[in-house]
Amino acid sequence: MFAEPILFKELFKGFTVLRWNDKLRPVEFIEMDKHSHKMMIAWCLAKYEEARRNEVNWVNIIRGGVYELLRRVVIRDIKNPIFFRIQKEYKDVYKKLNEWVFNYFKSRLSDETLLNELYEYIVEDALIDDFSRYILDAAHKYASYLEFLLIKQINPLGYQIEEIERDMLKDIARFMELEGIRKLATRQKVADFIELCSQLRFQIRWSQTPRIPRTSVLGHSMFVASASYFITRDNNPCPRRLYNNFFGGLFHDLPETVTRDIIHPVKSSSEDFEAIIHNLEQELAEKEIYPLLESSWVNEIRYFTQDEFLNKVVIDGKVVTIDSVEEISEKYNKDEFSPYDGRIIRAADHLGAYLEAKSSIDFGIRSEDLASAIETIRNSYQIKIGDVDFSSIYNGL
Repeated sequence: MFAEPILFKELFKGFTVLRWNDKLRPVEFIEMDKHSHKMMIAWCLAKYEEARRNEVNWVNIIRGGVYELLRRVVIRDIKNPIFFRIQKEYKDVYKKLNEWVFNYFKSRLSDETLLNELYEYIVEDALIDDFSRYILDAAHKYASYLEFLLIKQINPLGYQIEEIERDMLKDIARFMELEGIRKLATRQKVADFIELCSQLRFQIRWSQTPRIPRTSVLGHSMFVASASYFITRDNNPCPRRLYNNFFGGLFHDLPETVTRDIIHPVKSSSEDFEAIIHNLEQELAEKEIYPLLESSWVNEIRYFTQDEFLNKVVIDGKVVTIDSVEEISEKYNKDEFSPYDGRIIRAADHLGAYLEAKSSIDFGIRSEDLASAIETIRNSYQIKIGDVDFSSIYNGL
């Protein structure tokens, strides 16, 4: 089984890895947030390449994003410039470092397929194709540059800041073959969409409840996407189903860029209030989010963000709600139906909330809200969803 409790614990560590921690920072920059933003950018870059009739391997882009996050969680103490220099100039040391990273996972995980893929990705550097890597590298560099622009505003100008910016712009220039990078560099409307997405890093979840670590909506989105990926893999998905569930998880909270995060107890305080919030989210998304997208992308983002926790397929051009994950697996697990497991994404969303609450309590920060969330979520998931037994996951957390 891909969906092992220890795997979700390892993913969650991405919320505790700090970035740019040798510079003055307007907010904390977190590895999980960075990877979330990177994958949003990668989605945009790859969509442009599809429109140019270039073949995009979405499964490889997803695997490259998720597995790179796992690697970065393990090598958390190595600054990116040092890591890339070792990669380029000290290949034997780089190989030994990656073998050590793989052995870290080998001692903790049991699924042979996952371990084989991690070995191919981390040690052999052979799991994903060159074009997918090119897109991911471009997204990584651009996401880092947007972080730098925030840091630049409050750090004294000097040779180091200026040198960092020159190096970053030089790195981005290597990816000008990608139409998306050219559009970002020339400040087309997609640049505003990418910057809108980045604002989710400023929205702290459970904002009125002290917690360790504090998690943002942006980072939570990457956790949900990654957890959805692993849970979906256990349901023998077709490629489109895997794509929908990952990017559905990644974008499921996108409307919160215009409404802010509202905790579930408040949203569900009454059916009327929940309906009003839902309607406002969609109204504001139509006015403030969708105009920033290419018109050919809008229906897909709507598919990800409207009724995001319902199971859905597309039949004869119409979105049809499906009762269960099992029914999708039995009848609609083909790319032509564009299957979307909203129930899996909801389960991943709750899993993230559970780990957020449990982590705080484990660190000694306890409140009635956190304790109640743990009990409610755990009790709700003594069930199977598709081929995944969630009771065993929660019993192992």
